[in-house]
Amino acid sequence: MLTHNQVWTALDRLAARAGLSPSGLARRAGLDPTTFNKSKRVTPDGRQRWPSTESVSKALTATGTNIDTFVSLIDGGGRAPAKSIPLLGLAQAGAAGNFDEGGLPTGKGWSETPVPSVNDEQAYALEISGDQLEPVYRGGDVIIVSPSQPVRRGDRALVKTSSGEVMVWQVKRKSQKAIDLKSLSPAQPDRTLNTSDVAWIARVIWVSQ
Repeated sequence: MLTHNQVWTALDRLAARAGLSPSGLARRAGLDPTTFNKSKRVTPDGRQRWPSTESVSKALTATGTNIDTFVSLIDGGGRAPAKSIPLLGLAQAGAAGNFDEGGLPTGKGWSETPVPSVNDEQAYALEISGDQLEPVYRGGDVIIVSPSQPVRRGDRALVKTSSGEVMVWQVKRKSQKAIDLKSLSPAQPDRTLNTSDVAWIARVIWVSQ
């Protein structure tokens, strides 16, 4: 007998095979981006909520996956190499307690998401919401961030300021005294920060869209 967890795990694996987050899979399938989110899997009163056969069918069509392959994902086979890493909404990233002083995930606000193989044990994921980073990133995209990889000119990076602001920028220039940051959205101005005003900076190494 199929269990609630098995079916949802298969959908997570289906998304990972396609290089997508659950939100990205729903969007590609023409569904509401929150259809496959973890928050939708249990009702407010604690009852299990199952995905509809229609939403599963649309997800299979959108990824070119047949039902036999989906069944193998339920059993744990047929998936691309993947592992789970910490996941947090970018909108929550600036809240106190989500990162330690070195920019590593901490606290209880994180969930997990399966992703293609990433050779960084410290990597974590952030889910984009809203349109503040368009056209580069859209709501539902998931970026993977590596605190251990060096950040160079031209890289996209997650930057936390000493005042607690956390945002994704493109690095234009770095020096010992300052860092020039290019906005990912034409609606937002570029910025220059003194290095003393940067708590930490971590490179964006992958995005599922």
